[in-house]
Parts: sequence; C-alpha cells; structure tokens
Amino acid sequence: MAGITSRNSSWSCSQWIDRFVFVGDNLLQINTEVFVENMEKGLMILFLTIVVLTASCTSPTTDYKLLNASYDPTRELYREFNEVFAEHYKKETGKTVKIGVTHAGSSAQARSVIEGLEADVVTLALAYDIDNIAQKTNKLPLDWQKRLPYNSTPYFSTVVFLVRKGNPKNIKEWDDLIKPGIEIVVAHPKTSGVARWAYLAGWGYALQRELGDLKKLHDPNAAAEVAVAQGKAKEYITALYKNVIILPPGARTASQAFVQQANGDVLLDWENQAELTINEFGREQYEIVVPSVSILAEPPVALIDKNVDQRGTRKVAEAYLEFLYSEEGQEIVAKHYYRPQNKEILRKYANNFVSVELFTIDEVFDNWQQAQEKHFESGGVFDQIYVPAQ
Repeated sequence: MAGITSRNSSWSCSQWIDRFVFVGDNLLQINTEVFVENMEKGLMILFLTIVVLTASCTSPTTDYKLLNASYDPTRELYREFNEVFAEHYKKETGKTVKIGVTHAGSSAQARSVIEGLEADVVTLALAYDIDNIAQKTNKLPLDWQKRLPYNSTPYFSTVVFLVRKGNPKNIKEWDDLIKPGIEIVVAHPKTSGVARWAYLAGWGYALQRELGDLKKLHDPNAAAEVAVAQGKAKEYITALYKNVIILPPGARTASQAFVQQANGDVLLDWENQAELTINEFGREQYEIVVPSVSILAEPPVALIDKNVDQRGTRKVAEAYLEFLYSEEGQEIVAKHYYRPQNKEILRKYANNFVSVELFTIDEVFDNWQQAQEKHFESGGVFDQIYVPAQ
C-alpha cells in the first residue's frame, strides 16, 4: 500500500481496514465512538492516521473521495444516502465518488475537525458545534448557515421518550421523569447533541408549565414572572438529572445502554433513533412516548471550505449537501424517520411522525450561543446541578 510501511507490509488494504474500521455496503464508515474518551490523551493522532489510511485504500479508479463527519444516530441514513448520491453523481457527471463517514457525539466530532480531521462536510446535531469550528479554525465562514435553505438544515427532529413495553412506570409527560424511582438514561450534554436538545426541551417544558405562554419570555412587563419561572425550570432540571443513572458519550451508546444492557426505565432520544430501535427489536419490547411539548431539533450541515479547497473536492462536496434537499434525498431522509423540509414528502410520510407542539431554541433561549454559554460551558447550569450517582 503506497505511503505505508510496516513489518506487516504484506497486509492488503482490506486487512489494514479490518483492524481499524467498519466497512459496509462498499462505503467506508468509521466508528469514532471508541476514540472519543481518548482524544485528549494524545490518541487523536492515531485516529487521524486511520482516516488517512482508510482513504488510501480507496480504489485508484475513484475520481473523488469525500469524508463526512456526522453525529451518532445517522449511520443508517448516510449509508443509504451515500450509495444513492454516488450513483446520481456518476450518472450526472461521469465521475465516481466514494464517501467515508465518521460517527460520534456531535461535540466530539466538532472537536475532531478543530483538531485536524480533514472532513469535507459536517452533518452535526446542532448549529453551535459548527459555529465552534468556524470560530476556532476559520475553515468556514461565520455565516455558514446562510448558504443552504432552512438555515442549512435539510431535515429536523425532536426528542421523545423510549420506554419498555407496557410502560410499567407510566411515563407520559416531562413531569413523570422527576418522580421518585424513575431511572433515566440519556447521553452526556458535554459531548452529545441529542443530550443538549433533551436538556433544553425539559427546561422549555418547565417554563411553559409555569408561564402558560412562552411569549412572556420576551415581554418586559413579565420580567418578574419570568424570573420566578426560570428558577422553577432550574429546580425541574435538577430533579430530572437526579434520576439520571448513566450519561454515555453519545446517542448510540446511550441507546445501547438502555436496549442491550437493560439500564433504566426510559431513554431520552432522537425521534428517529427511537423509531429505528422499535423497528429492530419490535413493538413487543419497546414503546415510544411523545410528550405534549418538545423542542424543534435542527441538525445542520456545512461545507468545510479550507478542507475542500485543499483537497479539490468543493464541487462534489457542494453537490453532496445540495442533494440532501432534492426530492430523492428528502425521501431517504423521511424513510429514516427524520422530518424532511419538503412539505409534500413530509405529508407523504405523515404516518412516520406524531404530531407534537414544538418550540424553537430562539423562542426560549434566544440562540445557541447563549444556551451553550449559560447551560453547558464549564461552570454553567449543568455543572451546577449535576451530581453523578454514587
């Protein structure tokens, strides 16, 4: 293998890959979950080597290679999407493209790109993580969300509750999560996108319960009432996290802890991943509970300009992201239980989605920057209220 020497130099590309990555359906798919906890210990270099190693094994007839750094629960989505896009691009241009995908918690993926992962595109769980890449590296413009429709969000989702069959703890609403004896599984908000969405959904629910109308948050005449409600919301989220028994680093590992390891009574999860769990393990084992109100979760996508310009992949990377908005791309999105922005396709797949009242992050927290700084930065509200179970 060109560029790689070792006492095992007789190994084939496939033998090298088998030792480091998972390969499925002829597309490269790298599982970064196992690296997340070790990145800060110097093993990031090993991870980047694996990415380069994987790319080096791509067929010499490939015209383009793309790397998509994505968040935890998108494996099934991008496995199918990448195949369809590659066929589409070949038909449209005559060029071949192979797409590699890395998966981990959204913040961990952002940190990987900041520390040198040469992803052409990122498809992450929340805008703040891409903002962080832009601010710390200048690898893409600060106004990156203006480049694609719907603030660069080709699909949206929300947070639901996954419970065991029969819902033995009778969990129906956010208030039920803070009852004594309820054991909650949710990913860690310092590393996982869905965990931050879930935290903010619970906070927003508590505010709506106290205020009756979230518009009061922006009414100067209701300032005193809002201050009391914010205190009640903090009390609520404190009680919720007292019932959390485990905080895995990402959505996929949280799902594994709940499903495969049988931890907890309820999993706070992405709507799409809860549906995939039901499909895989059956409705005779699990049920999805949709609360009366939740948050509009918007997982955005972005081109990493500096990387695509260095790699000569700008046009194909732009086509890749734009294809997410095409009718074919939106159909794939909907089949995997993400809510498509295309209203006709959303209506076509209406049976995949439960009607639920959704509030936006801007309505309740002004924007992601303020939500991150207040709740999730070091010393923020989460650090103040969370005490790990003994």
